[in-house]
Amino acid sequence: MTLLQIMPQDAPDTLVLRTRDTARIAAVLKEHGIEYGQWELRATVTADTTQEEILAAYRTRVEELCERDGLVLVDVAQLHPAVGPEWEERAAKARAAFLEEHRHAEDEVRFFAHGTGCFYLHIEDEVYAVVCEAGDLLSVPAGTRHWFDMGPTPEFAAIRFFKEEDGWVGDFTGDAIAQSFPRLDVLLSEDR
Repeated sequence: MTLLQIMPQDAPDTLVLRTRDTARIAAVLKEHGIEYGQWELRATVTADTTQEEILAAYRTRVEELCERDGLVLVDVAQLHPAVGPEWEERAAKARAAFLEEHRHAEDEVRFFAHGTGCFYLHIEDEVYAVVCEAGDLLSVPAGTRHWFDMGPTPEFAAIRFFKEEDGWVGDFTGDAIAQSFPRLDVLLSEDR
């Protein structure tokens, strides 16, 4: 289930809000121009599921969103656990690549068709950790400082939407703020 946890930027151990209420999550994020919604799951995604199969399952929703927001490029980013040192190295590199604060010149729009990931949105003087799970759609406005954690054992498939070919390229801020905040695995373990 989706999770929103808000913390002050200078006090990562202090909770301003922690909720799994999707209506409240949508309302709180909307106050900052962030779109959050949910789509019905239409496919079971495994390590063998291709990008084409995922896109075909969500074709109608993808086309509607592209038309509404002027999005022209769509692909699928996915990682599934495997066995062996090559997988562990690949997973660690993939995780590290997005754990630094950055922003994009266009909106970052993602639909999670499978698995889990956490967007950390640095908004004013707070950090909003948004744990997305299968069925979640998140649209982060251009210029929003953020980072992403896919966890120590990444498993997800996310449809990515862009207006430009290089829309995914991040402009890194150089701020080390991301190193102070709880990672995805810690956020999820706090429910136990």
